[in-house]
Amino acid sequence: MNKLMLTTLATATLGLVACGGSDSDDNNTDTAQFSLGISDAPVDNAESVVACFNAVELTGNGDEPRTFTVGEDIEAPEENDLCTDEDGQPIANTIGIDLLEFTGNDSMVFLENAEIDAGQYGQLRLVMAEGSYIMTDTNDDGEAEKVAVQVPSNELKLDGFVADAGGNLNFTVEFDLRHAMTNPVGQDHYILKPRGVRLVDNSAVGHLKGTVAEGALLFNESCTVAPEDTEEPVAYVYLYEGSDLDETTLADNGGSEENEPYASTAVYFDGVDTYDFSIGFVAAGDYTAALTCNGGDDPEADDDVNFFLTENVTIEESSEPQELEFVGAAEE
Repeated sequence: MNKLMLTTLATATLGLVACGGSDSDDNNTDTAQFSLGISDAPVDNAESVVACFNAVELTGNGDEPRTFTVGEDIEAPEENDLCTDEDGQPIANTIGIDLLEFTGNDSMVFLENAEIDAGQYGQLRLVMAEGSYIMTDTNDDGEAEKVAVQVPSNELKLDGFVADAGGNLNFTVEFDLRHAMTNPVGQDHYILKPRGVRLVDNSAVGHLKGTVAEGALLFNESCTVAPEDTEEPVAYVYLYEGSDLDETTLADNGGSEENEPYASTAVYFDGVDTYDFSIGFVAAGDYTAALTCNGGDDPEADDDVNFFLTENVTIEESSEPQELEFVGAAEE
């Protein structure tokens, strides 16, 4: 059950912009300061996941789209050489970011202090370049190989937002690649689709981290306990909006049941005595967390995923993660 969340933290700080060197109390500015960062959660069986970004584009505010291009605009990052063409040459105006270096509630600043007009923006678009790839063990031989990741139309269209003059806006764009990324049968590449990508207001989000008691895993015969390979998931946690949800109504990624997952992540053994997981940038609210040890979740199919434990959890607006433990009948 492959899972990756690329989380993009977008901060739009709307405030005074001094004109002509004046320090007067002119508060009727119509501009805003916009910043953008990137964060991620680990993906199963991957050593690295490099996404190639070309630009960030803001559209739908009554004017031409506002574009911030890598290596051209001072607000955008400098280009690097991680993204290459078929001849192995670096692609111009592109930055490759290994998403696995920024997990949980960690993030990388992508845009900083970019001046934008206040108003209603219909979409935030991430303009992707060629060259994205994942290093993963595709043959189960213990050796990772480079597999291309393609993005349809080379862009990801996200929801818009309102930039109120004088306000302070913070957003997180989270990619749940266990939902968004597929490996088509007969193809030699992955495809990253816009589904599973969500935009949340960072001032109204929290974070979740938790543990699974070994007794809970022993309670289910399909679970692995204390594996030698600590990079292999032992279980999976799915998060659903709403509390006290019945297990039979919970869908997997691509499932047809009533309640679709808000996010999901893998549970890993730390090599000693702890089985832990985390999900970052979750919109504040009440959720049902469900535990399964079924690893085969195709985001384009309705798979037979058996949830054997559920817990209610309330995510509060905070930079400190909300903690959750799956105990299970064996230790209750």
